[in-house]
Amino acid sequence: MNKIRIMIADDHTIVRAGIRQLLETQPDFEIVAEVENGREALEQAILHHPDVALMDLRMPEMDGVQAITTIKAQHPDIQILVLTTYDTDADIVWAVDAGATGYLLKDVPREELFRAVRATARGETVLASSVAARLMGKVRSGGDEMLSAREIEVLLLVARGATNQEIAENLYISKATVKSHLIQICNKLGVSDRTSAVTTALERGVFRLS
Repeated sequence: MNKIRIMIADDHTIVRAGIRQLLETQPDFEIVAEVENGREALEQAILHHPDVALMDLRMPEMDGVQAITTIKAQHPDIQILVLTTYDTDADIVWAVDAGATGYLLKDVPREELFRAVRATARGETVLASSVAARLMGKVRSGGDEMLSAREIEVLLLVARGATNQEIAENLYISKATVKSHLIQICNKLGVSDRTSAVTTALERGVFRLS
């Protein structure tokens, strides 16, 4: 079994211990490093080259966003999953722009966290529903209609190059539902195809491909 090698970055010892204890229940996970600040995250990322870095945002010496930016610049193949208590618009946008693959809140159910780590390791975008809702609030059509949280998740996966089947598997929905979401997305954004939908979203600053 190819194990997913994970680094945990959080400045609270008890939080790191709890996350580690959870992740170690999964046979396909291997914790290769634990760090308490962004500077150590960068050092250990270089040393251990994890598949996934679980990253808090508010840490001493170098914060999460700075660490994400630096790690992605030096090792773009390291996938970063933000795990934090902060879900402000600024935090989310900064983290996504810095190159984070996913963004979860610390109250996430354990099974959802496990799925998110595995999806992140595959390079798939993973967002907490509240985070997706905040991002989708930045995308409006010419009128007042907004994309739903689920529609923004679909669009983000399209932007990452996922097929309808891959989107269905990642979001645990049917291919027919994916197609329905794509139709609604195109209608709301006033475009005729998925490529144009992604382009329009990028132009409006909803996300940036790293």
